[in-house]
Amino acid sequence: MSTIIKAENLTFSYPDEPAGHPPVLKDINLEIESGSFVAILGHNGSGKSTLAKHLNALLTPTEGKLWVDGLDTSDPENLLDIRGKVGMVFQNPDNQIVASVVEEDVAFGPENMGVPPAEIRERVDTALNMVGMYELRSHSPHLLSGGQKQRVAIAGTIAMMPRCIVLDEATAMLDPVGRRETVDTIRHLNENYGMTVVLITHHMDEAAQAQRLVVMADGRIIDDGPPREVFQHVDTLRSSGLSVPETVSLLYELRREGLDVPLDALSDEECAAVLAGLLK
Repeated sequence: MSTIIKAENLTFSYPDEPAGHPPVLKDINLEIESGSFVAILGHNGSGKSTLAKHLNALLTPTEGKLWVDGLDTSDPENLLDIRGKVGMVFQNPDNQIVASVVEEDVAFGPENMGVPPAEIRERVDTALNMVGMYELRSHSPHLLSGGQKQRVAIAGTIAMMPRCIVLDEATAMLDPVGRRETVDTIRHLNENYGMTVVLITHHMDEAAQAQRLVVMADGRIIDDGPPREVFQHVDTLRSSGLSVPETVSLLYELRREGLDVPLDALSDEECAAVLAGLLK
């Protein structure tokens, strides 16, 4: 599988930080494979959103390098190509909605790229179908639920045909139903269309659904691997101000009491099966 994003010794400081202030990102080394679903987890101030903005060159490294599909993000001549390859979806869907009709909003990006009208129509229909919003294409986006608005924002990004979609805390302002709708949508895009997904989040349940989990604290990567492995490092995560899924937390406490239970049961069903085994 090919690499779509590669960071090498990436360090970043905001220009207006006072002298001597530590960098926001410190010596980040990271590779993301094309077609993968990666969650980047961290508490507020960990640097995860700053890293997200590097993935499509909204920010560029102070030191080190970041490449998108082999393109150096520090080269201004690469910016258009990079932003065509990596689309961004942010926290507040209302800030991304620019039209009064759903399908017109989704068409906004391709229109600004100079895509021919016939192709725009095809892209809009395809994107709305991919996120399950085609039936609401003629509705006003401002009358939709938070989760539906975020799916429209995702469709608008998809219509620009990126190879990778980065969701920077895209579920942070949604209720539990909206969060579930959004995560289900991006899993569908990854599993059925092979789109690379990078989900920036502080929600454990969302991070657990990714194929790979990258944990950040104080501007550094402190853990990296499949969620089932990373979430077993309970003490490391807690020392960085992070929690673990409730299922893992319960099993961790049982293990501390001397019971021989695994820590890799992430779902409610898996945890229930472990508990049922203890009762036999």
